[in-house]
Amino acid sequence: MTNIILASSQQTRFHIANSTVSSLSGTSSSSQDLDIPGVSVSISNSKGPEKKKGSKAPPAETEKEILSDAHLKLSSGVRYALVGRNGVGKSTLLRAIGEKLIPGIPLGMRIVVLQQSYDKIDDIHTIDRISEAEDISVMDFVISSDHQRMEALRRQKQLQQALENTQDPTAAVQTLRQFKLEDDLRILEEAKKTANLRSGSRGMAARKELKVIESRVEEKQSTLDVFDSQTLAHEMNEAIMMLTDIENLLEEMSPSAIETRAKRILRGLGFKLKSSPTMTQSMSSLSGGWQMRVHLASVLFRPSDILLLDEPTNFLDLPSLLWLESYLQNDHSPNTTVLFVSHDRTFTDSVAEEVLVLRDLKLERFPGNLTAYEETRSERQRYLSKMADAQSKQRSHIQETIAGNIRQAKSTGDDKKLRQAASRQKKLDDRMGLEVGLRGGRFKLNRDLAGYHLTSREGIEGMIPKDEVAVKMVLPREPGEELRFPGPLISVEGLRFVYRNAKTSGVGGKTVIKETLNGINLVIHPKSRVGIVGLNGAGKSTLIRCLVGRSNEGGGRVIAGTVKHHPAARMGFFSQDAIEKLPLDKTALQLMMDVDDWGGDPASVSASSQHEARSILASVGLTSSTVSSVPISRLSGGQKVRLTLALMLYPPPKLGPVPHVLILDEVTTHLDADTVVLLAEELKKFAGALVVVSHDRWFVRNVVELDGGDNVSAEDSEGSEDEVGTEPGVVYEIDQGKLVELKGGIGDFEKRLRSKKAG
Repeated sequence: MTNIILASSQQTRFHIANSTVSSLSGTSSSSQDLDIPGVSVSISNSKGPEKKKGSKAPPAETEKEILSDAHLKLSSGVRYALVGRNGVGKSTLLRAIGEKLIPGIPLGMRIVVLQQSYDKIDDIHTIDRISEAEDISVMDFVISSDHQRMEALRRQKQLQQALENTQDPTAAVQTLRQFKLEDDLRILEEAKKTANLRSGSRGMAARKELKVIESRVEEKQSTLDVFDSQTLAHEMNEAIMMLTDIENLLEEMSPSAIETRAKRILRGLGFKLKSSPTMTQSMSSLSGGWQMRVHLASVLFRPSDILLLDEPTNFLDLPSLLWLESYLQNDHSPNTTVLFVSHDRTFTDSVAEEVLVLRDLKLERFPGNLTAYEETRSERQRYLSKMADAQSKQRSHIQETIAGNIRQAKSTGDDKKLRQAASRQKKLDDRMGLEVGLRGGRFKLNRDLAGYHLTSREGIEGMIPKDEVAVKMVLPREPGEELRFPGPLISVEGLRFVYRNAKTSGVGGKTVIKETLNGINLVIHPKSRVGIVGLNGAGKSTLIRCLVGRSNEGGGRVIAGTVKHHPAARMGFFSQDAIEKLPLDKTALQLMMDVDDWGGDPASVSASSQHEARSILASVGLTSSTVSSVPISRLSGGQKVRLTLALMLYPPPKLGPVPHVLILDEVTTHLDADTVVLLAEELKKFAGALVVVSHDRWFVRNVVELDGGDNVSAEDSEGSEDEVGTEPGVVYEIDQGKLVELKGGIGDFEKRLRSKKAG
């Protein structure tokens, strides 16, 4: 199956004027605003068998709309948060903008994109395949990401070699002509796109222009090796002038300044000069998470007019996240427009100046951050709903008055009553609606209702912001079985854990022992709330594996201390790599009802058991054909997280009872903002024990510290603590192998990290 993005827009002369470009400078017009009306974006999935020879029937296609007649407007230098539910097409929209698939995006506009993931360490800049440069260092990868500089270096090298070629006096002219041809070929591709998209008189003009460009390209291709003695000297001088311009451009790009900037970005994202992970390590030696950090560093390093970031916080620990937050706020180019998607609400609120909401195939723009948007929308919803209720009562009263006037007119023959009834009916039909003007004062028809309308007022019901279909996730409130005797669920005493790595030194090898955990003491009671934070590599996931009895994973071992479990307690574990371990060829229902766990015979799975499995999947928001027909490989990241939660809460075989303690290691990754809020609310109501490892400050505050924040309504929060039956939990930091309680919670950790950055 192939996914093809289809995009169209209402093109204007403004966009046509900005379509020409200088190839080396990469600039178009002075304005870097993006203002494109009538944008439609969809994904076409072509599937099914290939068309047989002689058959006219095309392969089966399904199309999913992302945008329909929407207005895409991005102002230069503004930081936007793109928000929307999982699956609405946020990543697709970023890709359509990044690849300039939407007509109207100027060819010379520099757009840089960070994807959610990369299949290989493939190049988003100059390296086509990692197999061609497996040992490229982190630093070289970042520096080589600057297209403009790499292109200038390439042309400088080729021109210098051609000018120094004494055996072929035409080499420099041939090189110059080749560069001009490359520029014209790029312009030709853009002209073809423009001609295909336009119709009418503008389409005819575009096709005429295309023919002119095609003729120019054909002429240059045919005369590439044809030399005239009269023009040879002129073109030689032109080649020398081009080399001079390139050298001046490269002189402005000081190599020392470029290296300093690359080091600064890499250092902010956690790379070091000496200790691992270093800036000189090869890309192929890094884990997937650290490779993503390098990709993030490379897109931050590249000069850009529009910077698109798709979940940049997924693989960052809190220090790196705080650095990125500060960098985008203060240190990034003030003329660069930033459009990002992130599930981290605190990061989104801190960075975003405006919000773009992708909902109902439209883009809704709001000046402010995500929390301000939600509060304003909720307040407007309540205000207009009350106004609609009041007007509904008024309407009922007027209708009763009209009926009374008509009855009186019939009984007394009073025409005045009929005129009163007609006047009131006219008010009902024409003047019932919004009574408040755009400025908050009295409604004025010529100012507040421009254009042609059937009535003199805007209907209030149509203006009330509509809620999306509610995110569904209902987690169990109680563990599946009650413990028969008391005691801690998990008890850790004096735990010491080391990694033993063999490293080659000179001729022989030596074993390096790295102590990750040293003297850890921790007790998890039946209703405990525990948060664990720390830097990447501090040992958070190592401690979690020790808690669940998987300390042998990863090449390390416990050398001292004990980890004891309550003999009757059951644990549910969500690991960072949980969704990567899901079998991609099965459906969600098949995985929940794996016949291997039910006796190996499909017939042994009863209809009631299938119904129970479907109910469990529905409780986490997976329903209908998604669970029975769609393979796991085609589920979104958020849907895979939901499936993993279902498997954790009701572990096979036989869909076991709910665990007494849930241990969650970065569970919010891949979830949209609404689902993170709902998950937090559901976990707050869970009466069992919770151990949470997360870099999401908002999530830790809500789930562990039981701080409802500003995003929870009074109705939702009322009585929640009684339902949970627990006190606010404790947040610990792993620092240099020690487990340290943070008296001020996650706020203490954040404050200390900010002070370190400032110092």
